[in-house]
Amino acid sequence: MGKIGFIGLGIMGKPMSKNLLKAGYKLVVYNRSKEAMEEVVAAGAEPANSPREVAERCEKFITMLPNSPHVKEVVLGPNGLIEGARPGSILIDMSSIDPRVTKEIAAKLAEKGVRMLDAPVSGSEPKAIEGTLAIMVGGKQEDFEECYDILKAMGSSVVRVGDIGAGNVTKLANQIIVALNIAAMSEALVLATKAGVDPELVYRAIRGGLAGSMVLDMKAPMVMSRNFKPGFRINLHIKDLANALSAAHEMGVPVPLTSLVMEILQALKVDGLGDADHSAIVRFYEKLAQVEVRKQ
Repeated sequence: MGKIGFIGLGIMGKPMSKNLLKAGYKLVVYNRSKEAMEEVVAAGAEPANSPREVAERCEKFITMLPNSPHVKEVVLGPNGLIEGARPGSILIDMSSIDPRVTKEIAAKLAEKGVRMLDAPVSGSEPKAIEGTLAIMVGGKQEDFEECYDILKAMGSSVVRVGDIGAGNVTKLANQIIVALNIAAMSEALVLATKAGVDPELVYRAIRGGLAGSMVLDMKAPMVMSRNFKPGFRINLHIKDLANALSAAHEMGVPVPLTSLVMEILQALKVDGLGDADHSAIVRFYEKLAQVEVRKQ
């Protein structure tokens, strides 16, 4: 079993890399912040000094980075993966980025004979720690099959959704649905609270019916206990919806509800809640209605 490279040891990348170590994979890691890198090295990984060095030492390498520019820099920039990657090696980009950038990076790598999968994830930090992420993958079937076991060490659901770029299109669809679900839940619970009905009882009454969802089960308890510690930050959801809006408009797809939730997220960011969990969407509605949704 060859070594696997892992670049980007943030909120998601750190637990994901640790799950690979637990599964018995040997890792070579790189991160701009040395503190996170030292923690993963202490868990059994080997450090590298640059993305280029990671590619020189590994046949497969994973990136888990904030956005499109960061992935381009790490893969195609000075001392980037492309400078050290050998023909036949494979990049698994698990970042959530613009699918058009994914295709651009894949084309550059292909010129050097390097393969690529885009494999963004859904599930936020708790699922990353548990190793139960949902992973949506774009790329060739044979590349997907070759990397399936690696991905399964980090997720409970690993599905190939099409060719390169399809993973990130699927992630954008996921992020639209999640944002709109949280907004709908927030409107409903603020209405119930203002009407004098216990939101906890409303939640219990509706969760088993058609309005029930994983979003409701994960986010309603957070709201009612006033726990806005980030599993997934508002700033990151803004990034994802910006990519969704940009891609949708270029393809001629109007997304009016996504635009509306984007403005709610922007208002919360202005209010200083950019680093709060996206369940804090409720605070936009609470401010308008002058109530607070909490356990009674």
